[in-house]
Amino acid sequence: MGAVGDIIGNYWWLVFVVGGPVAGGVKAVAAANERRAQRRLERYRIKQQAKIATAQAQGVVRVDRERDLRAITKLLAEHDDIDTRWFAYETDVINLLEFPMITDMREPLTAAFHRAKRTADSLRPDTADDLVGLADAQETYRVAVHDYAVAFDTAESEARRRRRGDFSEPEQRRLVRAQGLLRMAMDIGSTPAERQAAYRRAREELDGLVSLPTVTYAQLERSVSGELEA
Repeated sequence: MGAVGDIIGNYWWLVFVVGGPVAGGVKAVAAANERRAQRRLERYRIKQQAKIATAQAQGVVRVDRERDLRAITKLLAEHDDIDTRWFAYETDVINLLEFPMITDMREPLTAAFHRAKRTADSLRPDTADDLVGLADAQETYRVAVHDYAVAFDTAESEARRRRRGDFSEPEQRRLVRAQGLLRMAMDIGSTPAERQAAYRRAREELDGLVSLPTVTYAQLERSVSGELEA
């Protein structure tokens, strides 16, 4: 111990020479450790933010999909509603003859309605899922359905306003006779011969007067011939 004490006593001044670098080294190590700890915390924070962002994005995607489905389903329902209103004329020839303008393609409003219908039908998706996430396609279809609705409303209103007013009195009488004959053709209380004859005469009355849709004639013929065969 005496020797060690002598050494320390003789070289006490080395404390000032070596102590500074040692202390500095200790501080440097501590600072490095602190930086590493901060980097770990930063990486953890970034990971947590990424997880939160991912969860939020998934939530937005989920909400957007549900929103799209609701909007597209509503459009499809609107499209169906207009179709149903049109089919009520197309499949009821007696009612159609009350408002013949609705099928007269020489009328600009009627032609516009049918053009709008073709456009909407061509853009209609098979299912609502087909347009999910396709903002441009959704908007194009929405505009087409809107145009279809407006065009049909306009044509129907005008057809109901005019009714048979565009026909002369003799032509109006022909329309009335055709309606009566068609009622007889569809009346199961009439004999088969009466019904067939009534249908032929109704077609003659309408020839050159009113152009009924092909679907209307086809359905009418199926109805008459089917009931006769039954």
